[in-house]
Amino acid sequence: MGPLRELLAVDDRKTLEFFFLGLKDVSEVDVDHRELLYNASVLAHYSQVSTHSDTEFPTPGALGAVFDHFVATPDLPVGAEMLETAGSHCLLMAGFFEDQMRQRHNVRWYARLGASFYFRAAAHESSPTRALFLDTMARHFESWRVRHARLSRELRDTPFLLGLPTPTHHM
Repeated sequence: MGPLRELLAVDDRKTLEFFFLGLKDVSEVDVDHRELLYNASVLAHYSQVSTHSDTEFPTPGALGAVFDHFVATPDLPVGAEMLETAGSHCLLMAGFFEDQMRQRHNVRWYARLGASFYFRAAAHESSPTRALFLDTMARHFESWRVRHARLSRELRDTPFLLGLPTPTHHM
């Protein structure tokens, strides 16, 4: 089974490492390590959660789903965790999926919306340390969104991530 065993053995940690190293490669040398780890965890998490998940908050299928769920739903409970989730959905869709979303949505508007979700999450957060981090994510939202988009393009432009051996034919 060789290389395929390695593919099937991808777990949460390997997924996090994949996105951490990818984001690190598209980031400046002096990027904040905690922010880098957080952003890698956002990408790793949503890469493993279905758009139709019943057990976790589903990954959005498009920016319109973010709007429908977090903006057009007036009775949605507002708390730090829900607002952070909304911000991370904007980060994922307006960042990593920017090229796909640009055709139907105003990505800049959703980027501002995402930053505002993080600002509001910080205001609702009871832990001062966590509130400061969420505020930092809000202020750095655009630079992280751009890094997510850059990573997505790099991954898409890399034709082969795995060096699988060429099968040999025995006659």
